[in-house]
Amino acid sequence: MPVHQVTLTLHPRGPGLHEFTEAVAREVTRSGIKRGVVTVFCRHTSCSLVIMENADPSARRDLEAWLDRLVPEDDPHFTHTLEGPDDMPGHIKMALTRTSETVPVAEGRLLLGTWQGIYLWEHRRAADTRQVVVTVLGE
Repeated sequence: MPVHQVTLTLHPRGPGLHEFTEAVAREVTRSGIKRGVVTVFCRHTSCSLVIMENADPSARRDLEAWLDRLVPEDDPHFTHTLEGPDDMPGHIKMALTRTSETVPVAEGRLLLGTWQGIYLWEHRRAADTRQVVVTVLGE
């Protein structure tokens, strides 16, 4: 079974959802694989991945705000604080969400729904680069 694998370097501009669907779609095309799956894996512990609506930005803002309310930075019970007030909340947010996503591929294209996009969810304010491994498997 053919496998195509590449590591993408992403440069999030602060916390929040950063779409990179097109970069994944380009790798599916480069792979030459017509039918199979693509997995996307985030190699970090304070950001995550999510498939989310890409049409109305208010849906993303609402999701971000909800998670910020669930895991606030000012929790006095956190002991892992040496890397700043957003570090432990970033780890918890990552643990509550996902570090990988899998999307089917057909006719050499991602089978995402009409309003779906693939996002890096940056949970830290000062992150400068993030690595995401894209693996396309199939025939």
